[in-house]
Amino acid sequence: MSRIDLPGGANDERDGERASHGERGNRASHGERSERGTRGERASHGEIEALAAIGLLVAVLVLAIGAVAGPASIPGADGLLDDGADGEPEIPSGNGNADVGTEDDGVASGHRTRVTVIEVVDGDTMHVRLPDGSRDTIRLLGVDTPEVGDGNVDPAEWEGIPDDEAGRTWLAAWGDRASVHAETRLAGEDVYVETDPTADYRGSYDRLLVYVYRNESARTSFNRRLIDEGYARLYESEFERRSAYRSAETAAREDGVGAWGYEEGAWTDGGRVVDGAGATSEGGLAVVAIHADAEGNDHENRNGEYVTLENRGTDPIALGGWTLSDAAGNAYSFPDGFELEPGDHVTVYTGDGADTDTELYWGSDRAVWNNDGDTVIVRSADGTTRIEYAY
Repeated sequence: MSRIDLPGGANDERDGERASHGERGNRASHGERSERGTRGERASHGEIEALAAIGLLVAVLVLAIGAVAGPASIPGADGLLDDGADGEPEIPSGNGNADVGTEDDGVASGHRTRVTVIEVVDGDTMHVRLPDGSRDTIRLLGVDTPEVGDGNVDPAEWEGIPDDEAGRTWLAAWGDRASVHAETRLAGEDVYVETDPTADYRGSYDRLLVYVYRNESARTSFNRRLIDEGYARLYESEFERRSAYRSAETAAREDGVGAWGYEEGAWTDGGRVVDGAGATSEGGLAVVAIHADAEGNDHENRNGEYVTLENRGTDPIALGGWTLSDAAGNAYSFPDGFELEPGDHVTVYTGDGADTDTELYWGSDRAVWNNDGDTVIVRSADGTTRIEYAY
């Protein structure tokens, strides 16, 4: 019979038993040896059967535990698919693109960095203080405001504006307005800047090319607002938002917003409207856009009609109690306490809506402004006519 290795030193005990049998073998009778041999065989068979039963029981228990616990977790061959905190595989980010910015500058692509505007140079250029305390110059990415001074502007860059003295005077005036607009909103303020992964990190004169946001959660950049409001044109360069900016510029140009609202012969004397019987008031309030012909039925699309006013002066204008009216006497009254800061604009829509600092709603139940011509009249609270502009 072959030897069975038993746990817990049982083999040693069996070896000792066989040695004892050998020592007594010559003295014991043949019958005694036969009887002991038979009992030894029966004992060995019993021990084997017991061990087999125990092994079977252990195997059943292991299978049962595996069924309840599920399959063992096997990490990925590359060691990357470790369980995350939520029990799902934690897969490393596939974004291996390095930031365009550098640690020295502290401004990284895809991340907004807070800086302080120390000085506004013009409508699209500012000096700033970076997080590490150093100073740098930023250039608003993707936009170009007119240069300050009519000797520096180039009307050829602005479609529809003639390359003559009137066109240059017009653009120079809008260069001044763009500078005032940026000064009143950004100078001395903490703003957030962000670079573009597809654009150059620095432009000419080694200026940082960035989008500027007035707060960390803002969805629309200051750059884009300059395009929307006609202070800037699209600057021809490569950047991620170029297509959207081009569409915004087209819309502003077609609507005659801001600098795109040039009318031949209308502007002289530093950009003051004289061909409109006072389209700019003595205090600096100006009519900068009129949209009389709404898309579709004017009476059904009343908010497709609007007039935009801007404060081109240096002091706030308290418009509470002032009125905006047409030649027929239809009048809208500005809400009490409403003020227009220097460089700010407000659009008055004919229909209904919720008033904001930049949008007011007439609440008229029908269209107001005649498509074939009308007169925009603005009167102060005491009834004095401040603007009377025929279009």
